[in-house]
Amino acid sequence: MITAALSRRAEELGAEGAAFVTATVVHVQRPASVEPGNVALVLADGTIEGFVGGVCSEHSVRAYALKALETGNAVLLRILPFSESGEGSPSDLGTAEDGAVVVQNPCLSGGVIEVFLEPVLPAPRVLVVGATPTAEAVLAMGAQLGLDPVSVQGDLDPRPGDLALVVAAHGRDELHTLRRGLEAGLPYVGLVASPKRGTGVLAELRGDGVSEEELARIDVPAGLDIGARTPAEIALSILAKIVAVRRDERTVAADRTRSAVVAGADAAQPAPLAIDPICGMTVAAVASTLQTTYNGETVYFCCEGCKSKFEAQHERAGA
Repeated sequence: MITAALSRRAEELGAEGAAFVTATVVHVQRPASVEPGNVALVLADGTIEGFVGGVCSEHSVRAYALKALETGNAVLLRILPFSESGEGSPSDLGTAEDGAVVVQNPCLSGGVIEVFLEPVLPAPRVLVVGATPTAEAVLAMGAQLGLDPVSVQGDLDPRPGDLALVVAAHGRDELHTLRRGLEAGLPYVGLVASPKRGTGVLAELRGDGVSEEELARIDVPAGLDIGARTPAEIALSILAKIVAVRRDERTVAADRTRSAVVAGADAAQPAPLAIDPICGMTVAAVASTLQTTYNGETVYFCCEGCKSKFEAQHERAGA
């Protein structure tokens, strides 16, 4: 069961817009140092807050939690002692189509641990400009679709990972706002306007030096053509278009890296994985993992024993 302190921490991370993984122990076979219901949070930089086992199981949890953060898919991680499987090697990932992963942990003292890894990804922001009925409808409906609609007051200030800009200002400062959205590289930029007025706005932007390639990125009239007439129907058509853009493979990464806003650039991309060259265990290639430098490359290890053995082997080889 998650502790009150860890629950508060999860709420804090959610409020900050940080991505993380909730790791919950769901099954244990003795001997093991954890209990079913133990929970930990795995942050985008590989930090583990909470307890889901000793250092050996932590390596597997960290590595596959970061992988879950990268894919956005939950996974059931089954950690076995290496001696329990007679085939393959500890580095065999064995990812199944049903969302389960079985790993062999060479330093696990015994028992079996199953951990459910559930990524918690921040809802991508949809920036809404304008105090109009259509803008209000977009703000009201967006959250029901797993989006974070934000009413923009004043100058537009896009953040990394923002998904969309909807300009429904009926002519108020549209040119500057649209340019800012294009410059920020937002996956979707929409202008609520009639075809005639939209053509005029594009002509003004063209006259200000905006390229045809960039102009083609502006969706005007905004939204899918569903014959919408009322503000709610127009908002529905716009949000449907935003959902289509969000689910496109080219923009799905923007929905998974908003943790960069809080955790810095290093957290913008999920940490890569590495293989311990001594035991073959999969570990996360992060600063908190034991490591050394050999021939100009960083080598990662699951424990001090493997690191010492590697260094001793190469000291003898170089002697």
